[in-house]
Amino acid sequence: MPLETILVFGIIGLAVILFFTEKFSIDTVAIGVMVLFMLFGILDIKEGLAGFSNSATITVAAMFVISQAIFKTGILDQFSNYLGSQAEKSETKLILTLMLSTGLLSAIINDTAVVALLMPAVIQISQKNNIPASRLLMPLSFGSLMGGICTLLGTSTNILVSGIAEQSGLNPFGVFEMSKMGLVFLFAGILYMITLGKWLLPKREAKTGFSDTLDLGTYVIEITVSEEFEQLQEPIFKQKLFADGSIKALQILREDGRRTRVYPNTAILSGDTMRITCTQEQLKKIQKTKGIEIKAELDWSEETLTNEEEKIFEALVTPNSSLIHKSIKTIKFRQIFDNVLVIGIRHRSGILENVLSKTSLTPGDVLLLRASEEAIQSINSSEDLLLISSKKVTVLNKTQSVLTLATMSLVIGLAALGVFPITLTAVAGAVLMVAMKSISPEDAYKAIDWKVIFMLAGVLSMGAALEKTGGSELIGSSVVTFLGDLGPRVVLSGIFALTFVLTNIMSNNAAAALLAPIAISIAGGLDVDTRPFLMAVTFGASLSFMTPMGYQTNTMIYNPGNYRFADYLKVGTPLNLLFWILATICIPIFFPF
Repeated sequence: MPLETILVFGIIGLAVILFFTEKFSIDTVAIGVMVLFMLFGILDIKEGLAGFSNSATITVAAMFVISQAIFKTGILDQFSNYLGSQAEKSETKLILTLMLSTGLLSAIINDTAVVALLMPAVIQISQKNNIPASRLLMPLSFGSLMGGICTLLGTSTNILVSGIAEQSGLNPFGVFEMSKMGLVFLFAGILYMITLGKWLLPKREAKTGFSDTLDLGTYVIEITVSEEFEQLQEPIFKQKLFADGSIKALQILREDGRRTRVYPNTAILSGDTMRITCTQEQLKKIQKTKGIEIKAELDWSEETLTNEEEKIFEALVTPNSSLIHKSIKTIKFRQIFDNVLVIGIRHRSGILENVLSKTSLTPGDVLLLRASEEAIQSINSSEDLLLISSKKVTVLNKTQSVLTLATMSLVIGLAALGVFPITLTAVAGAVLMVAMKSISPEDAYKAIDWKVIFMLAGVLSMGAALEKTGGSELIGSSVVTFLGDLGPRVVLSGIFALTFVLTNIMSNNAAAALLAPIAISIAGGLDVDTRPFLMAVTFGASLSFMTPMGYQTNTMIYNPGNYRFADYLKVGTPLNLLFWILATICIPIFFPF
């Protein structure tokens, strides 16, 4: 095996490990991989940077702008109202309507944005109708994933694989080329979720919390102990505050800087900073305890928890937030979000290693915030945090809505009819949206998720390096040697399975970029059409239900739904197996060898 090929496999192997461990953000790893390929001379500068000018990258950027313009019209808020009416009928009808609505929206608009739009409304519906949020948020996420594979525009992964195909000299995907197979997955998935899936969904009750907000689980809070505390020097097991077990002490930071683990016999001393877990309702009990003060950030000790004008809110750290991997202290939260205080964190990975102010935020973390209705608007308008304890209402502009939807229809229609390529119609559509003032130039730049753009440009270099060094051909010929005698359907089945397994442990776009060139080589080795194999990669990369990190929307619902890792395995594994069977049977029917 040539040294260059060994280097490519080594760099990609390192990337997979970094994707899995999440030590660095996905876009950072992807760009790092691209740079390594150029430094080692595997790709020249033009080849390495080609991902930035790839049609897939440009199309995805333009679609971000178009999607945001549609959201700003307020027309999609009507879906939230319709869901509320279905909740009054039955839970099954609500799940059915929720998944159908989400699926239809995600077919033409980025699925992550659709979940962000509907999640606050779904949480409020669950509270109003006494349905646990855990019964609704997983169908919301899964429905968006299934809808995203129904058209080329549904998710960036579809556009990415289409771009790789075009780069390899093959025809790009048509806008509705995936629709028939995608609808099979969507309807089969909905049927599963309203039958077996509904039975497997967890029933973790969501209680009405403090200040008319929803208690979405246990938060890590820090409190300080003063001389006025009546049980100083007494061990934890004798403390009234912890007597019923609902409030738990995790760690104590002594006044002299010593960090102490908490045992039943550990005494509480004046000057201690204690890290505890509690729910929103239990904050009242803590607030009323003499000698105990709730600490937010570094120095919030003089203020009470709420006053007549302030409430408690919950905000989710979005998957592509600029706050990820930064601490509350580093962010200078109060400077960015004026008069909004962080008083607790519900961490995606469980118990925190550092004090709250030094804890690095991860996608899916939920922040417990204290603010007035006026101050919280800075969160409501942020792309970094999603306010999930209240729904953002947009005033419907009918004229603007008609113009925006007409533009979107032109983008899709002209591309579907083959008049212009989707890249051109998408860019033209984005420019037209700005010209019609459906979205301002400033908001258009903000709408583009630059992390995704850089990640796409980076992962495209993996496929380019595999192709240039013969790595994809080597893997393809090995697969053909071992499995070729079993027929193309068995090989396709294996590619689909490998793709959805990889997607559950690393970025879906990275999995697609890695496997698409290999799928093309395998098809060449079997002397069959490449289309069914590329579709297996495309569908497999987006249908990831078995882990919370498998797809951005799964990460988003993890904390608000009070889910555990095992919930995804329990509900998602049978669904992935069902789709594996459907893919093996149906992909060759819609896309013959």
